[in-house]
Amino acid sequence: MDTGHVGVWHPLLSKAPVQQVRRAAAEIEELGYGALWGNEAPGSKEPFVNAALLLAATERAAVGIGIASIWGRDATATAAAWATLAEAFPGRFLLGLGVSHSPLVSGRGHTYIKPLAAMRAYLDGIDAAKPEVPQGDAPRLLAALKPKMLELSRDRAEGAHTYFVPPEHTALARQILGPDRLLVPEQAVVVETDPARAREIARTYMSYYLVLPNYLNNLRDLGFTDDDFADGGSDRLVDAIVAWGDAEAVAGRVRDHLAAGADHVAIQPLSPLPDLDDALAQLKTLAPALGL
Repeated sequence: MDTGHVGVWHPLLSKAPVQQVRRAAAEIEELGYGALWGNEAPGSKEPFVNAALLLAATERAAVGIGIASIWGRDATATAAAWATLAEAFPGRFLLGLGVSHSPLVSGRGHTYIKPLAAMRAYLDGIDAAKPEVPQGDAPRLLAALKPKMLELSRDRAEGAHTYFVPPEHTALARQILGPDRLLVPEQAVVVETDPARAREIARTYMSYYLVLPNYLNNLRDLGFTDDDFADGGSDRLVDAIVAWGDAEAVAGRVRDHLAAGADHVAIQPLSPLPDLDDALAQLKTLAPALGL
C-alpha cells in the first residue's frame, strides 16, 4: 500500500454533508496527499460506510479510519466490513481500531474496563471470523499511546495510529514497534504566524482532549504536568501538540515526525470554526512545503 508520507485527518471528513465531503476528498487527492482519515465520534457518520464514500470519491488515495471504536460493533461485524472494503478497494483501505475513552464508551451504554484486555479479546474475535483480507492489502492498525498497547499493535496488528502526540512520542513508539510496523501519528496544524492567534485556535481544539485521562496520562509520561494542562494548556504544551506558523514551519514538524520514525503523518488543519473550506485552503498552502 502506498499512502505517501503525508495525509489528512479531519473530523469533518466524517461529519460534513456527503456532497461537500466528496468534493473535498477529490480535491485533497488532487493536491497530492496520500491518504484521507475519518474517525468515529459523537455526531459522525458510521465509519465504515463513510470510508466507502471517501474511497468512491477518490481514485488513488488510501482511506483510513482513525479510529473505529471496538465498542461500536461486535468483532464479527468489523471483520465483515473490513473484508468488504478490502475486496472493493484493493490496497486502499486501512482499518484503525481503538478502545476509545471512558466518557464516550459509557455514553454508548458500555462499561470501560480493562481496555487492553478488551482489545485483545476483540482481535481474537476478528481473527476467529477469518476475514478474507490479503496480507498487507488492508492493514490493521491500533490506536495506541502507552507501551502495552503499542506492543499489542506490534504483535497483533500491522502497526499503530497515534493521536495528540509530539515527535518525541513518535520516537518512543518506533522503538517499541520495531522497524517493520506502520506508525501513523496525527499532527494538528495551524497555518498562522501570529502566536496569540495560533495558540487561541490550538487551545480551542485541545480543550476537548485535556479532560480525557488517556491523553493526560500519556502526556505526563512525556514530562508534562498538571500545570501544563491548566487554563487551556501552557504555551509549552500547545506548541508541542499543535504545529503553527508559516507553511515551512508546519512542514518542519511533519519532517520531525518522519525523522523520529513515522511512516506517514496525518495532518489535521485547525480552523476557528468547523470549516472544510478553510481546511482546504491551509492544505493548498502546505502542499508545496510538504513536497507534494
